[in-house]
Amino acid sequence: MSEVVLNNLVKTYNNGKVIAVDDVSFKVNGGELFGLIGPDGAGKTSIFRMLTTLLLPDSGHATVNGLDIVSDFQKIRTQVGYMPGRFSLYQDLTVHENLEFFATVFNTSIEENYSLIKDIYVQIEPFKDRRAGKLSGGMKQKLALCCALIHKPIVLFLDEPTTGVDAVSRKEFWEMLKRLKQEGITILVSTPYMDEANLCERIALIQQGKIMSLDTPSNIVSSYPEKLFAVSSEDMIGLLNKLRNINFVKSCYAFGNSHHITFKENDERQLSRLKEQLQSQRSLKIESIRPTIEDCFIQFISKE
Repeated sequence: MSEVVLNNLVKTYNNGKVIAVDDVSFKVNGGELFGLIGPDGAGKTSIFRMLTTLLLPDSGHATVNGLDIVSDFQKIRTQVGYMPGRFSLYQDLTVHENLEFFATVFNTSIEENYSLIKDIYVQIEPFKDRRAGKLSGGMKQKLALCCALIHKPIVLFLDEPTTGVDAVSRKEFWEMLKRLKQEGITILVSTPYMDEANLCERIALIQQGKIMSLDTPSNIVSSYPEKLFAVSSEDMIGLLNKLRNINFVKSCYAFGNSHHITFKENDERQLSRLKEQLQSQRSLKIESIRPTIEDCFIQFISKE
């Protein structure tokens, strides 16, 4: 099975003024579903473009299936599939024509590897004569994945594949990835959606080109260092302002329908003190909660 190994990879832009990838090192095991999790501008796309030989690193090195991303770029291109963040297929070609074109580029045919894409392609086959530019977001996503798989790659790179598609299509897409993993394909997915982190076997949290944490989602969550509480009331804006002015509250940020807070001291008395401070808040609700990956990400950023 194919491994992907990064050693001290660096990529800058604007003559070194902008550091996109800052001394990044990690290893993806063969057959693993690995997630690179971070917001826009974190460096995810730059890493993927270097690993797929579309960009040269400034320093450091990396291998894909034992092949160097600089000296072995031609071999790597025959062994990887890449689905960029933006839909990059030919808009004026039909669904079938796009798929046929990419099969020809890799000196193969749709028929030869049809078993690999069958479960995905049957969902768009009724529209095989429709131009790619006229497809919905979910259908474009499925077509792009088929084109990335048609040459039976050993490693699959998917750069923010679910950005801009509806919730149902997102769920379907991850189900497809689970089936592809069973074929032994090593899959690297980048996403800004923190909830998708739990669908990966291991993840790397990245911000401003640096890896902040690398582990299984459950291990990252269990390593959260403090007790976390969700606080809500009728006046959420007023509540947020008040929480941020309480001196024994360590962190406070809006999160969905509540505000997540931690205390400077993990002491049960802090909860009583908080209730006293907030007794004027109507419909006040305070509960202890389990951290999410997003809470962990925010905690890492604040620590930086």
